Amino acid sequence: MSEKLWLLIILTLFLILGIVYAVITPVFEASDELWHYPMIRHLADGNKLPVQVFDPELAGPWKQEASQPPLYYYLGAALTFWIDTSDMEKIRWLNPHVDNGVITPDGNINLAIHDPEADPLKGTLLAVRVIRIFSVLLGTLTVYLTYRIAKAAVPGRTEIHLGAAAINAFLPMFIFISGAVNNDNLVITLVSLALLVTINVGIHDYKGWAHYALLITLGALIGLGALTKISALGLLPLALGAVLISRWRVNGRALTKQTLWPILWQSAVRFVLLLVPVILIAGWWYYRNIQLYDDWRGWNAFIAVLGRRQTPASLGQLWDESWGFMISYWGLFGGLNVPMSEWIYRLLNLTAIAASIGFIAYAVLQVRSWYREQEMPRRVSEWLNLLFQLVENYFALVLCTLWIAAVVFGLIQWATITWSSQGRLVFSAISALSTLMIVGLVGLLPKRPAVIVTTLIGSFMFVVAALAPFIWIRPAYQPASQQVEGESIPVAVEFGDVLRMKDFTLGSETVIPGDELDLFISWEVIRGTNRDWSAFVHLVDPVLGQPIAQRDMYFNQGLQPTSLLAAGDIVVNRYLIGVPETAVAPAELELRVGLYDFESGERLLSDSGKDNVLLTQIPLAAAESEFPNPVAFNFEDQLELVGFDIAPRRVTSGEAVQLNLYWRPYKDLEVDYTFFAQVVDEDTTRWASNDLLEATSAWEKDEVRKVELPLLLDASTPARLYPIIIGLYTRPDGFSFDRLQLITAEGRLTDDFLELTHIVVE
Repeated sequence: MSEKLWLLIILTLFLILGIVYAVITPVFEASDELWHYPMIRHLADGNKLPVQVFDPELAGPWKQEASQPPLYYYLGAALTFWIDTSDMEKIRWLNPHVDNGVITPDGNINLAIHDPEADPLKGTLLAVRVIRIFSVLLGTLTVYLTYRIAKAAVPGRTEIHLGAAAINAFLPMFIFISGAVNNDNLVITLVSLALLVTINVGIHDYKGWAHYALLITLGALIGLGALTKISALGLLPLALGAVLISRWRVNGRALTKQTLWPILWQSAVRFVLLLVPVILIAGWWYYRNIQLYDDWRGWNAFIAVLGRRQTPASLGQLWDESWGFMISYWGLFGGLNVPMSEWIYRLLNLTAIAASIGFIAYAVLQVRSWYREQEMPRRVSEWLNLLFQLVENYFALVLCTLWIAAVVFGLIQWATITWSSQGRLVFSAISALSTLMIVGLVGLLPKRPAVIVTTLIGSFMFVVAALAPFIWIRPAYQPASQQVEGESIPVAVEFGDVLRMKDFTLGSETVIPGDELDLFISWEVIRGTNRDWSAFVHLVDPVLGQPIAQRDMYFNQGLQPTSLLAAGDIVVNRYLIGVPETAVAPAELELRVGLYDFESGERLLSDSGKDNVLLTQIPLAAAESEFPNPVAFNFEDQLELVGFDIAPRRVTSGEAVQLNLYWRPYKDLEVDYTFFAQVVDEDTTRWASNDLLEATSAWEKDEVRKVELPLLLDASTPARLYPIIIGLYTRPDGFSFDRLQLITAEGRLTDDFLELTHIVVE
């Protein structure tokens, strides 16, 4: 078949898949859709752009998205203004207990509650799906632009042109985002188109008005992109580079004293011409940010609502988060909590590694072959001229590589201060990424093997993408019967006249710190209600009289509040409760269950008049160790906390708490560390603290040392539950504090302190 026919097939398949994803994924269950759509609805109702407040509690239903440039939202409003969406508050029924961004074995992954009686062809449901279809069309255009970019990058290689389009089209996460309300969809298309135009500026000699029209078009595309998402501004340096290459070629492909000035001033004039539409289209938005937020990007307002990391992430920490980054690039659905099978990620990751190695080899061999045909330069100007020739010869590939580097660099800067290690955030470079990936995989292969490899990869990705909505996405939002193993224990407790707890089943009769307690509870609906009661399961430490672990959830694993259940319904809910690694053992934990109204905090009383029921006691056994309360917390591969003890855990203000920590050096230490412990309030008020400098440089490797940190509580300490946080630091210059960060079992750097345990002040 012809290249055009294959391209048409790829585009058609993507369009079909995009519509399938848009229809099957429940409304507001796509990444950030529950915040993007309220912005559109706000504008569709004729309102002005909202001003981003710095308080997350007052940010409005759009949360941080009010800080985003508004073009996508205006287009969405233009498409849906005619739809009556007065039901948005009812349809946008948020699950208050959702595990957003966390993959959990016991469900509770739904961002929203979905009323099966709601009409999908009316109101908000209709409006969201209209915008989703619009986004799918944008995605289809992006796939076509990827094909065009690949064609410009490697002319004459049909399998590379179609392979790039197929990798883009059949990437499950790209289809998922394309079938969602998300401003990424518009900026991806605009950036891909701008990238293609930039390539044309650099490789074609348009004359007269055609040349200037192309520059103005490029500026308009970058301006529209910048009015959609700030990342589009990263194209400006690439556009300047394209203009420089163009002027260098017009001036005889020579860098000399005579041509340098014309090249520079001609490039400057043309770049200013390109900037004019950028400023006219998007300048007002960034000026507005300065006026409102004293920040042209608006990031200070965005981050204030989104939240930031406790401490900025290092490159090592970001690398440790690479697995999550990659799976969210290939396909992590819902609120980044509905995964595909692990083997698919591993296979795709291996493919990406092979592509990276292959592209480096391809680039080296291409440059080596080209360089052999050149004369050896002798002067600096000749070396620069040779560099310009090299860039011109492989301009599209160079541009794609630089754009990928710019997007990744921008994401790294962003991810160091926010929890944003998400692969989908590099989709603004997806056309370039898909092109370079297929070049790396088949660029060095002869025609026939290249076609076979391209067909295998495209077919595999298509099969995965086609199955994903039916195997992983749709089942995640459908109530399913729980498979209960073990002997059930009857309880027959009624809460009000609404719900009856019939029995429960435990996965284990005893736990140790760090375990997960598996609990199944069978509930029967006595009568229907219009109130939504949440079930809570608490593991209570009797010494503290407070839960040390809990799980709160609507019924049917979070999918069905009680207002959607009818009299006679029987629901078996699974609750997986994680016991903290720092739980003080041994102890007899109380397993308590109850119901409450999340909005008001009101608890539903049992038939005995109590607001919770003691199901049983769970023995918390101490793990075998020579140290009390054995733990394993790694502080930057310097020291490991291997145990602790604390007494008493119930005190009055003005009394002291004795805290003992047991530390083991991973190696011979070169510095002396100061250990700290603090009793802190929610507002970080310190009610007790102790900092102790130890001669750790004299400690021997693997030798466990006991560090005593008594904590004297302030006499005015209010009565309540308090966490004790610990850590260690150095003072390299005598003034600043350099804290060690924790390293997780997966090798990820996290906070620079550890919340160890709790005490109660009476």
